[in-house]
Formats: sequence, structure tokens, C-alpha cells
Amino acid sequence: MVVTKYLNKETAREYALRQITDNIINLELAPGSSVSGKELALELGISRTPVSEALQEISRSHLVNIYPQRGCIISKIDFDTIDEAVFLRRVLEKAVAEELCDTIKEAELSELEKNIELQEFYLSKNDIKKMFELDNEFHHSLFKMSHKEQIYNLMESMQGHFDRIRALSLNSVKDTRIIMDHRAIVNALRTKDKVLTGEFVMKHLSRYKLDAEDIVRKYPEYFTTGK
Repeated sequence: MVVTKYLNKETAREYALRQITDNIINLELAPGSSVSGKELALELGISRTPVSEALQEISRSHLVNIYPQRGCIISKIDFDTIDEAVFLRRVLEKAVAEELCDTIKEAELSELEKNIELQEFYLSKNDIKKMFELDNEFHHSLFKMSHKEQIYNLMESMQGHFDRIRALSLNSVKDTRIIMDHRAIVNALRTKDKVLTGEFVMKHLSRYKLDAEDIVRKYPEYFTTGK
């Protein structure tokens, strides 16, 4: 497990929640593997209570299964859960991006373009973790610029299974399609073309389907079923 430092004013429970979730999403805690609250607490250097509270919250996102007296199992990646999460995300993000066509400012377009430039840089360095962070930041920015950040936070609670296959896709495919999609979205926003903006968002959020078969073949033990 990769352990990082506390964030400013972060409580022990918040720290445990962030650390465990990040390690699940980044596949450091592999789907199907078992973990214990005691071992996690030792690795994080905190007591078991905030770890137990964090695991209970994570279980509500269906990323862990908790078995009393037996510990926890990191949930395997489930395509039905992914499809449901992506359906919600496509509906919300498409609407947000289309609305943003009416309000986006030049400074905000520049911010998105700088993000894409950083994506290109870290892809050239084969830094997949940083690429994943920048990809999330790009999409989060669309909601922030539309003043819909609470919607983004609510949506995020359902994205764990989708985020894991995104991480696997970045590790397995390592191509420039994600960056090309982001550029297409920004260009459509710049021209205030709502139809194209919506189409590019929908296409981008469906990319995982193109890589799903190869990913399942490479990591069959990570999934509940084939695709």
C-alpha cells in the first residue's frame, strides 16, 4: 500500500478514508484481496477506530465487503456497477458541459488547456498515476466552472468501479486517445458548440468499453464476470 502524508486539517478518519480509497482505486489494494483493519491501522500509523469507520463508509460505495470477525475483501470490479455509474456520469457531465458552452471564460479554457499540456508531459514520462490525477482534475474542473461541484461530489460516490477500470486502461493501453478527447471537448467549448461538446463527452466516457475485453483477458482475477 502507498501511504502519503496528512493533508492540512485532515482528521484521522478522513486520512484513513482517503488513503484506503486511493489505494483501492490505484489497484495497490488489488480486487479480491483481503485486508484487515488492524494491518491497515499499522500501515497508516493510526488507531483501528478511524480505519473501521473509513472501511464502513467505503463499503457503501461497494469497494469493500466487510465480514464481521473475518476482515474485509476488496470488491472485484463489476461491469454492471460500472455501466450504472457511467450512465449517471454521462447524463450529468454532458448536461454540465453543454451548459458551460454559454458561460465558459477564456481564462477557464486556458486552465483546461494547461491541464492537457501536463497530461501530455506525464504521458511522455510514462507517469500513469499523475495522468490519472490530471484526468480527474480535468473533469472536476468542468463541474467547478459550472458551479455544480456538489453534483460532482455526489456522483463521485458511485465511481469507484469505473475509476479502477480507467486506471487499468491507462496502464494497459498507454495511448493518446484520452488527451485527444480532452482537446476535442475544449475546442467544442471554445466554439460554444453544444451538440459537439455533448457528443465528445459521451464518446470520451464510453472509451472503457473499447479496452474492456483486453483488460479482462489480462487481469481476469480482478473481475466478477467477463465482458
